[in-house]
Amino acid sequence: MLIALWIVNGLLALAFIAAGAMKALRPKPALVASGMGWADDFSDPVVKLIGIAEVLGGIGLVLPLLLSIAPVFAPIAAVCLTIVMVGAIVVHVRRHENPTPSVVLAVLSAASAVLGFVVVLG
Repeated sequence: MLIALWIVNGLLALAFIAAGAMKALRPKPALVASGMGWADDFSDPVVKLIGIAEVLGGIGLVLPLLLSIAPVFAPIAAVCLTIVMVGAIVVHVRRHENPTPSVVLAVLSAASAVLGFVVVLG
């Protein structure tokens, strides 16, 4: 189970850190121009906050397990990322956009949370 947790968390961390860094570092017009039309519905600070939350969540998936310091924070980070992705699904559905990437990340984050709690608390 620990190996499965590391695989899922590693892949999720890569995805969330990359996507979050892009949202946190690129200006909003550049995000909209690159196909992230949803960013037009939010203020610039909110888009940056979403990006920062994704980066911190991605780090939170791996760092507690890697350092063996409060490893329960890894599944808690996964729960928080699941909540962020549920919000993303709602936004994409309301805008009549394809929510599939957000659904996949939400399901994988939820699976990471379950695996994490089983491994850490089990």
